[in-house]
Amino acid sequence: MTVGRRRVTFFATCIVDQLYPTVGLAAASLLEQQGVAVDVPDDLLCCGQMAFNAGFRDDAYAVAGRTLEVLRGKGDVVLPSGSCAAMIRHLYHELFAHTPFAAAADELAHRTYELSEYLVDVLGVTDVGARFQGRLTYHDACHGLRFLGLGNQARTLLSRVEGAEVVPLPGCDQCCGFGGLFAVKQANISTAMLERKLAAIESTHADVLVTGDVSCMTQIAGGLSRRQSATRARHLAEVLANMIDARQG
Repeated sequence: MTVGRRRVTFFATCIVDQLYPTVGLAAASLLEQQGVAVDVPDDLLCCGQMAFNAGFRDDAYAVAGRTLEVLRGKGDVVLPSGSCAAMIRHLYHELFAHTPFAAAADELAHRTYELSEYLVDVLGVTDVGARFQGRLTYHDACHGLRFLGLGNQARTLLSRVEGAEVVPLPGCDQCCGFGGLFAVKQANISTAMLERKLAAIESTHADVLVTGDVSCMTQIAGGLSRRQSATRARHLAEVLANMIDARQG
C-alpha cells in the first residue's frame, strides 16, 4: 500500500449483504478503482433504521449503539444507500440525543457518505470508465433526495457512461411506494404509488431504471417483472461498475 492512500470503511447495509451482494461488490470495486483502500469490518451489521422507523426505539438504540462502537475511529464511512446514510447522518442525532453516545453520533455523522456523494463530492470523480449501450433513466430515492440532497451526483456519473442515452424520468422525485414497513401497513396506497411510478418508467422506453437504493430497486423491479416489462431495475453501482448490459434479463 502506498503511503497516504485514502482508506474507507464500507458499510454494505443489511439488504445488500443478505440479498444483493453484487451491489456491494460493485460499490467496493468502484472505490478501489479510484485508489481507495476498502475495509469491511466483520462485525458491522445494521444501522438500526428498521427498528427506529417501526417505533422500537430501545431496539434501535441497541443496534445503532453497536454500530457506533464498530465504526469508532474507522475514518470515512461509505454506504451504497442514501437511506442508511441518512439514518446515520440525521436520525442518529435524534436517537442518541441526551445520551452518552451523543458526541460519538455527531462525530460519525460528519464522516459518513453515500456512494455517489463520496465519488463526486469527496473524491472529485465524474467519470469511472463505465460503458452501456442502451437507454438509462434515474429514480431519486426518498431518503437520499430529501435528507442528503442527492441526485446531481448520480446524474453526473451517469452522464459520463460511454454509449448510454440518459433520459429524464417524469416524477423522478416521487416515491415508489416502498417505504419499508409502509408497503406492508399501507399496501393499497403503496401499490397505487408503484403503479404511477411504473407508468412513468415505461414512458421513457428505458432499458434500465437506475436508482441508488436497493429498497426502491426491489419495489420497482417487482412491479416491472409482474408487468412483463422489458425495462430492468438496477443499482447505480452495478451500472457504473460495468456489471450489466441491455440484454440481461
